Order: sequence, then structure tokens, then C-alpha cells
Amino acid sequence: MGHKVHPIGFRIGIIRDWQAKWYADKHYVEFLQEDLKLRKGIQERYAEAAVSQVEIERQANKVSITIYTARPGIVIGRGGQRVDETRAYLEHLIGKKVQLNIQEIQRPELDAYLVAKQVAEQIERRIAFRRAMKQTLLRTMQAGAKGMKVSCAGRLGGAEIARRLTMHEGRVPLHTLRADIDYGFIEAKTTMGRIGIKVWIYKGDILPEAKEDELEEGILEAVAVVETEAESVAEEPAAEVKSVDEEKIEETELAAAEESAEKEIAEEEKPAKPAARRRKKAATEETEDTTDEESAEEEKPARPATKRKTRAKAEPKEEKTEEPVAEAESAEEEENSATT
Repeated sequence: MGHKVHPIGFRIGIIRDWQAKWYADKHYVEFLQEDLKLRKGIQERYAEAAVSQVEIERQANKVSITIYTARPGIVIGRGGQRVDETRAYLEHLIGKKVQLNIQEIQRPELDAYLVAKQVAEQIERRIAFRRAMKQTLLRTMQAGAKGMKVSCAGRLGGAEIARRLTMHEGRVPLHTLRADIDYGFIEAKTTMGRIGIKVWIYKGDILPEAKEDELEEGILEAVAVVETEAESVAEEPAAEVKSVDEEKIEETELAAAEESAEKEIAEEEKPAKPAARRRKKAATEETEDTTDEESAEEEKPARPATKRKTRAKAEPKEEKTEEPVAEAESAEEEENSATT
């Protein structure tokens, strides 16, 4: 089984500071009771002033109190009249001199205690708890939070059996010590009983002071190195620096000029052919063509005309020779018949 740790107490001394800054050996219990009385009195007097946090510092017999509020005008009053009244009340409460400091909260939407207080007020006014939780989630995330979780526990909606409902959005890394997580808790008092409301708001990461100092030193050293290099470069003679596009254009122009010069040189070196030579060449080509045609005609064998005539004559002779043979055969047959 795991145990839930208070997010603020878990980060004290790393990214969070104490709300009570004093130390006492013998009077520890007395000072602790005084702190409780001061915090309770301030919360009761400024219930409508959205007071989120009260820091207490002690120096000898003097108590310095810093009030963090989203409505400093209500705490101060007209011309600081209410501050004086509160100071007198607190001095009478503990019997010591009190110094009051008012600190304004710039973004109350990211303060976990104030957000929980808004949810509690809506539940006390009989607004549906789901609607109140969803509205606070949406408003806080729009204000710039990186993650949020809201939990309500008790007789939600007037149910007979108490239960817990949790809604969350974004990420809330509770085990990351450098994560700036604000936590607030308050109880809503209803006719059905009390409803506990818890709010966790993740605002981002905070580096410890030692690491921040190291980073600052490293940045300063890097800046110093860059400045020295820039000075050394400035002292050297400035050379003409050309862009890549200009160099490419110059290279292409040089290549084109070289090609044109080579073409001109090659044309000048070629010997000019006289016109007579060209005519002779054309005449020789014509004569060669005519001789080739004549030789081709001579090589073709001529068909003799006599063969065609003999062939035509041979065909009727054959027809004539067939008739006397038939006559001779018929005469022989007659002779044979006569002899018989």
C-alpha cells in the first residue's frame, strides 16, 4: 500500500519555502499557537478577499506577516484604514508588534487554494458538483496550467452513501520534485454534511537555485568566448565574402565564356574549302550515280524473244499431232477387221 504525501511539504527546501520562518527551542509551542491564531483571524476577517497564503516571520519581539491575496483593495481598504484595523486586532490577539505586508496574486486561476474555494462556494450554492468541477478544470487549463486534478468526497448530490469523484486533465507528476505543483484543500459545508475538495495544479518545472547559478555561469562564459572570437575576427583584414548564389553565377558565366572562346578558335582553325573543289565533288557524285545505274541495267539478263515465240508455237503443234495419230489407229482397226 502506498501513502499519499502532501505535495507542498514534499518539495519544501527544493523548490518551495516554509510558510513560517522562525526557530525556537523553549517557546516552540507558544509560537506555534500564535501562528494558528494569526492565520485563523486573518482568514475570518478577509473571507471575501480571496486570501490564499499567510507567511509569518519572527525577529525578537516583532512579527512580520505577509498576506497573499487576489483582491488587495479589500484588504487595504480606503487609504489603508482596514490594514490599520487588522494590525491593531492582531497585536491585541498575540500581544506583540505586528508588521503587515500585502502581496497581490497576479493569476488567481492558477492558485490551488483559491480554485478549491470557488468549487466549494458553488457546491454550497447548490450548483451541481460535476458542473462546478468541469468549469474549474476548463478555466484553469485555459489560464495556462499544464495539468490539473480535482477531487470531491462526501455525500455528493445528497446521496446516502458517501463517495469520491475525481476529474483530471493534462499531467500532474507528483513524484517529480522539480515539478511546480500547487495543492489546496477546503471543506464545503452543506445541509447534507461536509464535502472535502482537493485541487492539484501543475504549472511546469522549476530548476533548483544551484543549477540555475551553474547555468548562468555557463551562459556568461559562452558569451565571453563568443565576444573574444568576434573581436579577433574584427581585427583581421576584412576579406570580401561572397554568397553562395553569387559564386555559382560567376562560375556559370566563366564556363559559358570559355565554351564560346573554344568554339571561335575551332572555327578559325578549320581550312576554307574552295568553290571549285565543291563543284568537282558534286559532278563526280552525279557521274558515279549514272554509272551505277547503267551497270545495274547491264547486269540484268535480257529475256530472249525467241523463247516466247517457240513456246507459243509449240502449243498448237501438239494439238495437230494428236489428230493424225487417232486417224492412223482407226485405219489400222479397219484393216484388221477386213482381214478377219
